[in-house]
Amino acid sequence: MFDPKGPSLAELAKQAFSSTNDGYDLLAPKFDLTPFRTPDDLLDQIAPYLGAPGSAADGLDLCTGTGAAMRILHPVCTTSATGIDRSQGMLDVARTRSLPGPADLRWVQADAMDALPAESVDVVTCFGAHGHILRPQQQPFANNIFSALRPGGRYVCLTADRPTPLNPAWWLARSFNAVMHARNAVRRPPFIMFYLLFTTERATDVLTTAGFDVAIDRDVLSRPYRSLHVLTATKPPK
Repeated sequence: MFDPKGPSLAELAKQAFSSTNDGYDLLAPKFDLTPFRTPDDLLDQIAPYLGAPGSAADGLDLCTGTGAAMRILHPVCTTSATGIDRSQGMLDVARTRSLPGPADLRWVQADAMDALPAESVDVVTCFGAHGHILRPQQQPFANNIFSALRPGGRYVCLTADRPTPLNPAWWLARSFNAVMHARNAVRRPPFIMFYLLFTTERATDVLTTAGFDVAIDRDVLSRPYRSLHVLTATKPPK
C-alpha cells in the first residue's frame, strides 16, 4: 500500500498521536507516497464532471492537502483556482506543483469551516477529506459551500453507499473508527478522521437541506473504484 520511500511505521505512529494539524504537517513531505492521497487515475475520471477547460471563472478545492485535485480543477478555471487547507506543511508541498494554465493559482491556509466569500466561485471540490468533518459540522460545511458558489455553480465530490455488516468494508471502517475513538479518549488534542460519515444518503440529505440539487452518478468509475459514486450538487440559478 505504501511506496518504499513513503513514511515508516514509526513516522505514521508519531503522526497518529499528534493533533490533526500537526499530524498532517509531519506527514506532508511523504503524503503523496501514501494510499491516503487521492490517486491520479481516479482524479482523471472525475475531471469531466468539473466542466470543460475554461468553462468556469473561479474554482476552489477545500482540504486540498498537497494539491492533487488542483491538477484537474486548475484547467477548468480562467481567473483563479484556490486550494485551502489547515496544514501549512501540506500547502508547502502543494506550492511546489507546476500547474500551467491561465488561472491565478492560490494556496490559502484556512479551515474549511471558515466562512467563505459569498458567491465568489463557480466550482468547489473536496476529495478524501469528508472524514475530517464530524456530523454536527456537516450542515454548516454544506451551507458554507452553497453560500460561496455563484448561482448555477457546482460542488463535486465522491461518496459511497453505507456498507452492511456482511461487507468486509463495514468491519474495516468500524475497526478504524474504534481505534480513533480510543486514541482520542486518552490523548489530546484529538486526531479527527473517521469513515462512514458522508455516505451517499447522508451527503444527499445534508446538501439538499443546504439548497442544492443533488445528482449521483453511479457505476461510472473503473475498478478498483467501482464502489465510489460521483456526486454533483448544483446551486439553482436565480
